[in-house]
Amino acid sequence: MSLLMTVPPNLVQSIRAFRVAELQDEAARLGQHFLYAHCNAGVTKQQVLGIIAESFQFPKGIGKNFDGLRTTLTETMFNAPAAASAAGQGGLPHTGFLVVLEQLPNTQKFDKEARETLLDVFRDAADFWADKKVPFRVFYSFE
Repeated sequence: MSLLMTVPPNLVQSIRAFRVAELQDEAARLGQHFLYAHCNAGVTKQQVLGIIAESFQFPKGIGKNFDGLRTTLTETMFNAPAAASAAGQGGLPHTGFLVVLEQLPNTQKFDKEARETLLDVFRDAADFWADKKVPFRVFYSFE
């Protein structure tokens, strides 16, 4: 039985009762990419975006702003080597993504509005991948 059986394939939700290790194991079992960022060291938007970009191993310069992160989570990842395999050029097809954003900060320079904007970026990415019929689940927690 799948840990994610009751979780829609494309959503952004609080991590609640899920444990990070169990989600990582489930991503491996499903053959999905597991992306994890522990964000509480960030104080500003730039720092939080930098932590996410570094944790997800995005190229340098990616994630400097919300629009750049949105593009990377959608078009850039779609056109990565996995998409090449769909065109018969080798690599693996996109099998899905399981993302964990742990301990999003609550600071003066990364306030509720910034957190909601960040989560909206991930919601947009979930919608993008839903159109491609690729699971993209995001779980988050606040500090």
